[in-house]
Amino acid sequence: MALNWQPAAALPNLPPLAPNDLHLWRLYTAAPGMNLRECWALLGDAQRQRAAGMRLTERRAQYLRAHAGLRLILARYLAVAPAALNFIYGINGKPALADAALEFNLTTSGELALVAISTTAVGVDCEMLRPQRRWLAIAQRMFAPTTIAALEMAAETERLALFYQAWTALEAEVKCDGRGLFRTRAADENPPQIAHCIPQTGFIAAVARDALPPVQAWLTVDL
Repeated sequence: MALNWQPAAALPNLPPLAPNDLHLWRLYTAAPGMNLRECWALLGDAQRQRAAGMRLTERRAQYLRAHAGLRLILARYLAVAPAALNFIYGINGKPALADAALEFNLTTSGELALVAISTTAVGVDCEMLRPQRRWLAIAQRMFAPTTIAALEMAAETERLALFYQAWTALEAEVKCDGRGLFRTRAADENPPQIAHCIPQTGFIAAVARDALPPVQAWLTVDL
């Protein structure tokens, strides 16, 4: 499902985030974009250290814009300065806010980044629909047998979209609970609900949460 994005400038005051609500933000990380010096000033020490270690200039710029954008978004909900946000990290690296109940998750793909905002644990993944020659090897390693069978039986013209639909669902699910790609879910845990959307032509995204409102009920905002 394609999304109807509202410009952030049209929402000077965000609507309250109710327990069932899902807010999805979109931002672009390619040039021209946010000034990189301004982005650097917004980040915390850990983020600056990670950015400084990136050898590729383009990748570093995308990282700076994505994480500065994340801080700008979260700051709007919490009414604090973006640079004042304090992050903590789970066992597998999932970030969370140290002193706020707001839940969030960030995903990047190429020049596009998405941020999901919720009152309960949430995961989001976005992928550019690029040719994938190793789809079968990846599927056999990562997907359930029923998913692999469906991919093998799919028409070649449909297989790429189906592969990325399965991949984004998997990524969003493991990002929701923070367990990482290679840790299996406990037998007594129910999987989250997954919903897919088209954030932009040529991309597909998935959001995972225990219970999700219909996609058409999401608040979708362009930073």
